[in-house]
Amino acid sequence: MNELTELYQEIILDHNKRPRNYRAIDDATHSADGHNPLCGDELSVSLRLNGDQIEDISFQGEGCAISKASASLMTTLIKGKSLQAAKEESTVIKQMLTSSDESDVSMEELGDIIALSGVRRFPARIKCATLAWHTFEAALNGDEDTTTE
Repeated sequence: MNELTELYQEIILDHNKRPRNYRAIDDATHSADGHNPLCGDELSVSLRLNGDQIEDISFQGEGCAISKASASLMTTLIKGKSLQAAKEESTVIKQMLTSSDESDVSMEELGDIIALSGVRRFPARIKCATLAWHTFEAALNGDEDTTTE
């Protein structure tokens, strides 16, 4: 295993063991529940908007290491950003996770979230990695729940 792959695995394991923003938001303005029926991952994403800023975002739930790490990485990436910037990030991340061509995404701009890029090689795990992002978008759209079917 090369050093980059090891680093990516360490980031995923760290976010799985010590997820960031894993808590409830009592005064959330938006929330949604997500479910991946193939893997059994279930999570809730809550956020509080202040105008068009994501003032706070969190998640709760149970799932595989990839699902939990993706949710943790997502919350750290988009917390404090404008809605427009967060939506753009979501589009880029989902593209990274589903594209077979690495040149489709600027990897340098992704930070630690790049650790999820290896998921592309395992099609059954892509839905684990995208669940948090789909659930975030469902929350913004006022959908109370979503699946990655």
